[in-house]
Amino acid sequence: MHLEPIPDHLQKGLKILFVGFNPSIRSSQTGFHYANPNNRFWKILFEAGLTPRKFLPEENHELLSLGYGLTNIVARPTKEAAEISKVEYAEGAALLEEKIRRYRPKAVCFVGKGVYQEYSKKRSISWGVQEEPVIPGIIEYVAPSSSGLVRIKQNEIVDIYRGLNEYITKTPPVV
Repeated sequence: MHLEPIPDHLQKGLKILFVGFNPSIRSSQTGFHYANPNNRFWKILFEAGLTPRKFLPEENHELLSLGYGLTNIVARPTKEAAEISKVEYAEGAALLEEKIRRYRPKAVCFVGKGVYQEYSKKRSISWGVQEEPVIPGIIEYVAPSSSGLVRIKQNEIVDIYRGLNEYITKTPPVV
């Protein structure tokens, strides 16, 4: 079975660029980000106040109108992130840095500590805003993965994403 990567949703002037590990099998089959029914991404965004309603995966392109973009650190779809090689992560981190430099979002939300670890090469990471961003002037925000496999309680995950919403709405743009 050949699985296709899914398209990024990027544009200049984004408030937030959400970065996941890589597309799931279901996302590859449908062409939509966070399409696995067990993935809580769309519900988390709504409950955290980041979206006015719960979007469906097939509406993922509509996030651009809210100032939100979507991409992944690795484009190759897999059943689980454990299938991603160190070489793929290294190549993906370099491409991601290029995308961030090109599009200059106000903030980059890494959907999972592991995504940020692979991008930043840092090992000790806390939830929320990172004090020393890889690219100066870009807010780097680490939030839990929205995968249904994550064992953090839903309300705790939503609170972390709510912190991103509060930070974005209260922080003046970087000039």
